[in-house]
Amino acid sequence: MNVAYRTSLSGAQLDRVWLAHYPPGVPFTVDPSVYQSLVELIDEGLIKHAARPACDFMGKSWTYAELDDASWALGCYLQSLGLHPGDRVAVMMPNVPQYPVAVLAILRAGFVLVNVNPLYTPRELEHQLKDSGAKAMIIVENFAATLQAVIERTPVQHVVLTALGDMLGGVKRTLVNTVVRHVKKMVPPFSLPRAVRFNEAIEHGRHMTMLEAHPGPEDIAVLQYTGGTTGVSKGAVLLHRNIIANLLQSEAWNHPLWKQIPEGEQPVMVCALPLYHIFGFTINLMFGLRVGARNILIPNPRDLKATLKALKGKRFHSFPGVNTLFNALAHHPDFEQVDWSGLRLCVGGGMAVQHATARLWKDKTGCAIAEGYGLSETSPSVACNPVTNTQYTGSIGLPLPSTDVLILDEDGHPRPFGVPGELAVRGPQVMAGYWHRPEETAQVMTEDGFFRTGDIATMDEHGYIHIIDRKKDMILVSGFNVYPNEVEDVVGQLPGVFECAAVGVPDPHSGEVVKLVVVRSDPNLTEQQVRDHCAKNLTGYKRPKVIAFAESLPKTPVGKILRRELRGS
Repeated sequence: MNVAYRTSLSGAQLDRVWLAHYPPGVPFTVDPSVYQSLVELIDEGLIKHAARPACDFMGKSWTYAELDDASWALGCYLQSLGLHPGDRVAVMMPNVPQYPVAVLAILRAGFVLVNVNPLYTPRELEHQLKDSGAKAMIIVENFAATLQAVIERTPVQHVVLTALGDMLGGVKRTLVNTVVRHVKKMVPPFSLPRAVRFNEAIEHGRHMTMLEAHPGPEDIAVLQYTGGTTGVSKGAVLLHRNIIANLLQSEAWNHPLWKQIPEGEQPVMVCALPLYHIFGFTINLMFGLRVGARNILIPNPRDLKATLKALKGKRFHSFPGVNTLFNALAHHPDFEQVDWSGLRLCVGGGMAVQHATARLWKDKTGCAIAEGYGLSETSPSVACNPVTNTQYTGSIGLPLPSTDVLILDEDGHPRPFGVPGELAVRGPQVMAGYWHRPEETAQVMTEDGFFRTGDIATMDEHGYIHIIDRKKDMILVSGFNVYPNEVEDVVGQLPGVFECAAVGVPDPHSGEVVKLVVVRSDPNLTEQQVRDHCAKNLTGYKRPKVIAFAESLPKTPVGKILRRELRGS
């Protein structure tokens, strides 16, 4: 890829044809400067919506005032540890009420949030903690054994430990924690003797004073780890203004349907997206705080029965999700037990929304799925179908307000309408770069401020964008990126493996799964040995579901493995 070029933005090459097709009332631009930082937005939302419920979990609700109190106290405690403004604090937990408390505490105290996938293996966690330089971590005890395995090799000096039921209070707290630990046995044995319990940290903080943080728009808010376009896990540097811009863009885009919520009725959002993922973080947590919504927290959306049970008896208006979740829920026998009549907005992202799923969901709920597109590097939203559309378009829609999009050829020249090229994005939501990786940043950022996504797309004369191919060789499992290089690197370290290649193959449940083809140096190497090795070193969605052995791998004349030839073998 030639990165040393300057994209021309003159004349019709960037005439923003999409603006003519915006729904009525959607502005062409947004102004992120209305807030100096997420801290201003957080403080405003917590005060403005103080009396409203902020989130529901296991039959209990917490108001914004309660989140305000708990996060302030936890922020005081974190500051008392000697952390300095800009220090990184990692959070590793599913969708539980402790997550918003922890995130609000970190940001209000002036620190940088590092979102961590709770399903990471020790190897993956160690890399992220080292790379981010996180000095503190807030973690659910279910994953404490993973942290124990690596903590001595990381910069983490302080650990705040919580149990799933800690915020439920009273008898219910004891009951839930006992069941999780001793009946369901979801907490492997661990030893973190210096860890402080979450509720104790909050109680300590109540007796402390916080040094109020005043970050600016150019300060870092979040390090969101992603494979990017190369497969090397790295932190997308998201500034305060990036996330502010994206939630304002989402608010403007969704306004035509959001205003249909009856006056006086609090907006309610289903939070089935993991909050550690940038989609859920921005769209559910931060946007919810901005508009005073109540989030129904779903800790494990793969448990379809429990998810539908959590929605039963509730009225909700917004449900962002991924194709596989919409499809699985719509086919579940308990689907009709939920009242879908209040649903006004469904945004599908993370992976392509399939026509059959869109049709089934619309038939069953009366609400169309508006397919969108985004990446960790763009905070995340780039484009979306107008939420007023009632029919499936097969596209990812139009660029959001204040967003420029170009379709580029290999030399960085804009392509005509309908001609495939690389999708490039410029806007206030685009990251500042990759954390401590200037060379990789230079590979994806043009001098004009466009981010080269690596996705191959076309744009029609109305500005609608169609993705025709994804990042080269990238595998998309239930909305999560899996990069062959990482899988191959892990498997290549197993004795008995001569070489290997990972590719994506279609799967009706997760969109794609990982297929691994192995050439053995030891003929006695078994499939089970490969699976066991992957289980120790790769998160579940990255593990190969299909494993095949071959005598050799197809290659180019210079020795590059031809992955595309392995998909059908």
